[in-house]
Amino acid sequence: MINYSRLSYQLKREIKKFTDKISKGLSRPKYKLIFQMLYGMLESQSTHLSSISRALKEDITLKKTIDRLSRGLRTFNENGLVMENYLNTVKSNMKDAPVLIVDNSDISKPYSQALDSLCQVHDGSTGGITTGYHLLEITALTRGHKMPVPVYTKVYSSTEQDYISEDEEVLEGLRHLSRHFGRSAIRTLDRGYDACVYYKYFLKNRENFIIRAKKNRDVRYKGKTINILELTKRFKGRYRIVFKDRKGKRIECKMSAIPVSLPSIPGRSLTLVVVYGLGETPMMLLSSLMSSDSRLAEAVTKVYLMRWRIEEYYRFKKQQFGFEDFRVRSLVSIRAVNTMLTVLIGLLGMFSEKQDKDLFILEIIECSKRIYGKSKFIYYALGDGIYNILRKTREGIKAFLYPEKIPPSQQLDIFKSFGIKESELYAK
Repeated sequence: MINYSRLSYQLKREIKKFTDKISKGLSRPKYKLIFQMLYGMLESQSTHLSSISRALKEDITLKKTIDRLSRGLRTFNENGLVMENYLNTVKSNMKDAPVLIVDNSDISKPYSQALDSLCQVHDGSTGGITTGYHLLEITALTRGHKMPVPVYTKVYSSTEQDYISEDEEVLEGLRHLSRHFGRSAIRTLDRGYDACVYYKYFLKNRENFIIRAKKNRDVRYKGKTINILELTKRFKGRYRIVFKDRKGKRIECKMSAIPVSLPSIPGRSLTLVVVYGLGETPMMLLSSLMSSDSRLAEAVTKVYLMRWRIEEYYRFKKQQFGFEDFRVRSLVSIRAVNTMLTVLIGLLGMFSEKQDKDLFILEIIECSKRIYGKSKFIYYALGDGIYNILRKTREGIKAFLYPEKIPPSQQLDIFKSFGIKESELYAK
């Protein structure tokens, strides 16, 4: 039988310990705001301040709780410090040279008019243009189960006064990686980043990368400039690999590794890995990884195919917590909500690393009541399990914020029931 009272207490304690770590250097009001937001989002599985306020179960009116959280978010400018503390907390769950996945997304707000600094964005779900915000995320894969843990996030708008370009926003994120991760960490990027500005950045800083190339990319091969797609037609696949996709379907691929360089960056050798079997057009991966080992092509392919995990991460963030449906208006508040939700998913990533050896995490997964068992992307099971546990609790986190105000236990004292003082009992 599941003891929901014990599990809810353990969850609150884990959230508090995590908040203590990521809130170092912050004032007490900021610490309380982060603690309440993290707990409220976990219990309500929502970013609505009204739902978060209900989850806190405070002894004041709901409106006062919402107003307090709203004021706190409007003045929260410590996102950088929180992310620094957070990175120091989650790094232990990653390898020394983790796989770093860079990808952009959008926050679609087509019916909003009063939000701050709205801009035109490409809606990935519909393929059209709508109003909203740009969202850049970088995730690292965990050591054991290869789950995506966010290490950088930023919501930005092209209508801001200090906005320069999308490339500059991405370079800012890459510089963040350079400060916190070594050169050996592999940066993995999609076709949208097949641009000389990124190749020059990586090669200048001698950082490892894998970028999927577009069909119109030109490369240098044996001293001649040639279209990359034309070059791939000369190679039919020297190596073979068999794997299963996300749906469990068995796929057989053939690969070739070709030494090339870029016309705009002569003298800097790259490896072009061509992968056949994933579509009509072969997948072309440009990488700084160089080796005479025959396993290089397989390693580059496997690392790049892990990119799908950031797409699952985006889907989880938007569906499980309804991130696109936030109701705060100022860009400062939006960024604060985004930061807190990002570190919250990082906490779930830390939980996911213990799924095979920690009884507490196993009980959370059991509370999720999965129909077909535990899935590979375990964040949904963790989110549902935590929701099912916390929604049964009658109290919020007041006892953890104000321990000195905890009411005395209502449990019957055995000594008092017989009119005996405990001191007298030991004296005898």
